[in-house]
Amino acid sequence: MAENPQKENKMFLAVFLTFVQIVSGTSYLCSRIGDHGALRDADTNSIPHKGKRTNRTYMLTDNQLIRLIFGFKVRHLRQQHELSYQQLSKLTGLSTSYLNDIEKGKRYPKPDKINALAEALNVDYNYMVSLNASKRLQPIIDLLSSHFFKLFPLHEFGISLEKLIELFSQTPDRINAFISTIFKIARNYQVNEETFYLEALRSFQDMHDNHFPKLEMATQEFKQEYSIQGILPYTTAFLEDQLEELYGISINRGALAQNKTTQAIRSYLSPESKTLYLQDDLSSAQENFLIARELGFQFLDLQERPYETTIVKIETFEKLLNNYKASHFAAALLMDERSLVEDLKVIARMSSWDPLALVDMIDKYNVTPEMLLQRLTNILPQHFGIENLFFIRLTQDAETGSYSMTKDLHLSQLHSPYNNELDEHYCHRWVSITTILELAESDEDVIVDAQISSYWDTDKDYLCISMAKRSHKNPALGVSVTLGMLINTDLKSSFNFVRDPKLKVRTVSTTCERCGVVDCESRQASPSILDQEAKEDSILQALSELP
Repeated sequence: MAENPQKENKMFLAVFLTFVQIVSGTSYLCSRIGDHGALRDADTNSIPHKGKRTNRTYMLTDNQLIRLIFGFKVRHLRQQHELSYQQLSKLTGLSTSYLNDIEKGKRYPKPDKINALAEALNVDYNYMVSLNASKRLQPIIDLLSSHFFKLFPLHEFGISLEKLIELFSQTPDRINAFISTIFKIARNYQVNEETFYLEALRSFQDMHDNHFPKLEMATQEFKQEYSIQGILPYTTAFLEDQLEELYGISINRGALAQNKTTQAIRSYLSPESKTLYLQDDLSSAQENFLIARELGFQFLDLQERPYETTIVKIETFEKLLNNYKASHFAAALLMDERSLVEDLKVIARMSSWDPLALVDMIDKYNVTPEMLLQRLTNILPQHFGIENLFFIRLTQDAETGSYSMTKDLHLSQLHSPYNNELDEHYCHRWVSITTILELAESDEDVIVDAQISSYWDTDKDYLCISMAKRSHKNPALGVSVTLGMLINTDLKSSFNFVRDPKLKVRTVSTTCERCGVVDCESRQASPSILDQEAKEDSILQALSELP
């Protein structure tokens, strides 16, 4: 299990919300996935590749779920009748160890033993073997018999199904009330399973501080096994040769662009023809990443996977997780961990902020700004002790000019800038937005800037480094990526330039609707949320003053 209780609770909630959503009926998932290829999880020491499959099964079968449900009923009824294992053993003639195995879902008794249990627990045989239960238990039974346990790899989160069963049986009334509440929230806000899968993935990254040593090791083993050497960056031609020589996959750069329907897809692998289709207008950095990611899929032998970029439909968490693993492999291959750490140490020793240092890193590794800043979220917690950080991507809207947060990652806690789905206006004092505005007035391909963002009405200050570039789909619009780091003793001791007096310092907020900064020159909307809160407070104050 996770060592940090706060992270453990966050993980449990993310996973719990996911399977509640699946059961709530707002969407439907296939009932069975079957045996998948290997995953590089925390419990796996070897790295499967070159078409080899592992024997480990990660998803529960129908029989396993039936045993779990039966065991859950026995445990609940035993506790309801206040029977110990020894007492139930005397009533049924079954050993205490056998009863314990039944409750844990390890054993399913024969009909005569089920009859003995039913008689001792004062229920009939059909109740014991059916998937129906009393009103108090039915929501939990519905969860246990849902598709979730066949689709979601709980082991990746260090969550024991046995512990979940134990939790459910201890306080079924409270659990049922909680489940019903989540059902209503999921239905009322029309939240789909893709949203929960994405949230669960982000929580998974947070639990591991977004650092996965075995994935880092996999890139080293890949290079050693195939004698891949040379100074970074790798050329596109070199990576393309590796893909074809090692896995027989060729590149096609014309077909996707010929069909309007597929023009939004950056890449697609056809398993039948063993062809990786790439859009014909990608930069070499984008092509390098997509080819390196396919090398990751092949080397790690990730079977449940998307074939297109970006993923059109996320049917399972497994697919999303494996996509992340292949992407992490690609980033580690293109930006070697040891090399990147040395580069960051040079920047850390600087006494003043120098945006050109990051531009040089982009050129050195031939990567996009997004690839670089996301890669830093892998490196900073492990090698510099900077765990309180966030990464966000803002995209400018073509029609309204407003901004959408299309990607966000928070490590260690939920930081102040977060995704808001309520059509509120993000603070225009964010360096994430000012870099996009500056880009529109510039001839530069990339704008790099930094500022210390002091969040209004909090004690939190962040060092925010932002990089803006033109949208691939519409060059008239800007896209920015921002790495934010909570300013604390860890950050100050790691990076000298945090003390640079020339760094901009601005008071910011989350959205205009929640901001109380007076006379803000960048305000896009009135502080309506604060106004409503003030109105409610005045009502309560007036009521308290009644004679």
